[in-house]
Amino acid sequence: MNDQADVAGYMEPGGKNVTLIYILYLLSIIVGITSIVGVVFAYLNKGQAAEWIESHYTYQIRTFWIGLLYGVIGFVLTFVFIGILVLIATLVWYIIRCIKGLQLAGRNEGVSNPQTWLF
Repeated sequence: MNDQADVAGYMEPGGKNVTLIYILYLLSIIVGITSIVGVVFAYLNKGQAAEWIESHYTYQIRTFWIGLLYGVIGFVLTFVFIGILVLIATLVWYIIRCIKGLQLAGRNEGVSNPQTWLF
């Protein structure tokens, strides 16, 4: 019974859910589709939590869409050979954003500028 409460905590808006989304994002580097599950969680829970958690949901949604944009640009540019560098830079950017978010969530702190395109 306690295990069900733990699992439910990861699905409800809050720090556990924010952490799960970052983990899904990082896992998507290997699996691929888990980032879509993560962004769906972020959209479903946005607007239902404390302010510091809301900043993470905004940051996570933007990380998904900006990463997708950079990924598509990098893929298109692979035909002129500079795309590999764009894809590598996008991967590094993505990992840094996820780790930064995990660290902040672990300290129960919000993202200071969730609208940023950088880190």
